[in-house]
Amino acid sequence: MSSPHARADTAERYPAGDRAMSGGMEEDDGAERLRQRKLEEALEAKSLRRIISAFLNYPEAAEEDVKRYERSFRKLPPAHKALLSHYPQKFRRLRQCISANSYFIFSMLQAFEPPIDLSQEIDCCEHSDHENMQNGDLFSSERKICSNQTALNSGGLWSSTCEAASGDGDNAKCKAEEQTNNKMKQELASRGHHDSTARNPCGCSESPEQRRDSDGNNLADSNKDVYSSSCDWLDPSLQLHVPLVDVDKVRCIIRNIVRDWAAEGQKERDQCFKPILEELDALFPNRSSESPPSCLVPGAGLGRLALEISSLGFISQGNEFSYYMMICSSFILNHAQTADEWTIYPWIHSNCNSLSDSDQLRSVSIPDVHPARVLPWTSAGITEGFSMCGGDFVEVYSDPCQVGIWDSIVTCFFIDTAHNIVEYIEIISKILKEGGVWINLGPLLYHFADMCGEDEMSIELSLEDVKRVALHYGFIFENEKTIETTYTTNPRAMMQNRYYAAFWTMRKKSTAADVVSS
Repeated sequence: MSSPHARADTAERYPAGDRAMSGGMEEDDGAERLRQRKLEEALEAKSLRRIISAFLNYPEAAEEDVKRYERSFRKLPPAHKALLSHYPQKFRRLRQCISANSYFIFSMLQAFEPPIDLSQEIDCCEHSDHENMQNGDLFSSERKICSNQTALNSGGLWSSTCEAASGDGDNAKCKAEEQTNNKMKQELASRGHHDSTARNPCGCSESPEQRRDSDGNNLADSNKDVYSSSCDWLDPSLQLHVPLVDVDKVRCIIRNIVRDWAAEGQKERDQCFKPILEELDALFPNRSSESPPSCLVPGAGLGRLALEISSLGFISQGNEFSYYMMICSSFILNHAQTADEWTIYPWIHSNCNSLSDSDQLRSVSIPDVHPARVLPWTSAGITEGFSMCGGDFVEVYSDPCQVGIWDSIVTCFFIDTAHNIVEYIEIISKILKEGGVWINLGPLLYHFADMCGEDEMSIELSLEDVKRVALHYGFIFENEKTIETTYTTNPRAMMQNRYYAAFWTMRKKSTAADVVSS
């Protein structure tokens, strides 16, 4: 409430008529802000419903693929069918694999607690802003979501924040499979609720120094901003018809799980994560639990790299923008009970470049380790030094409270996700401490390079220009090399895309060094 002095000051500066006009304008501004906030929340709710719908539509879309294979098989002449007599059995096996993937997906959704009310209704077609809140990247400018710590298995990690083709088909087995998936949805929706995911909306990320003073309370204890305490949001009435490209993102998530959380992904992790972890270990040799160095991991994906960094004795925070990634990483990090708890079939969605059907249909167990066991330096498997923050990197880390607080920043397959890579580099420089280090590994496959809209922006620099911009923002090179690697690639496929990724360590020059050099 305003003090009497403040009210008197207002009365002195504005005549009565002006005060009435000013008051009316303030009320109008307040009403407009409230309307805009409600609009943003409704748009965000619809965007999140779209993402959840993409997950829910996975089995139907995958079933349509199998039906397509069957239609092609039926068109073969009898002599050719005879050569492929094992194909009906393969189709049955594919459906079993789809059901296993669906079970994992629906278990994951059941454990997820939306940070907003998904029942909000809005006609998004009337608002052009809707186009800017799609593709799984749905944080509004006012909604930055971050958590102070993780409590693996006992609390929350993330803080706040497809149109499947349908064929009529008369195949009885197809119908039975659809009924099985529907029963699975109903069963999961009616089951008991997992440990809640804490959400603690905040205007900016808590600094590493603030987290060092955390009292260590379980985040779930203060979970007051979660709108849904049950799985009511899985009700079919809230499910949207979404384009197939959205379901493709779900399939991409399944492949990302292998990269981060399966034994089969160890080779890629050794190619990408190991050089980063070794560099951090060498650059910060005298780490102590009393005053651990801090490390930010933008584009943290499913969280494995950020967790591994924390296990080295760093205060590590992962940042992720995609709800597809966030829903999945929260489930694995917070709800895994044992290693190899779930079985998925990540390679079933492509018949191309397979050495054999058994390779295509092989299972993968996840997670390869229990997440809490990745943290050997804490006896309880819980650390205050690991957190995840959801939101756009530029919006979250442009906040003044982030300036100069990070000892290190690690970017792995991240910097080419920018609309404006110069802005990324500028922010990285601002939020690093003087003398802090930036470790990068990745290509320059600019994510927005193919966007065609007049309002779209994509700044696509060469590696030479990226280095020049980094030098401008006060970085000096300490280490640089090229690392050959893959990304979410089937290791047994006949075709594998390989990257010759740029790896570097840069250090932010100190002001004292600049003075000496000048």
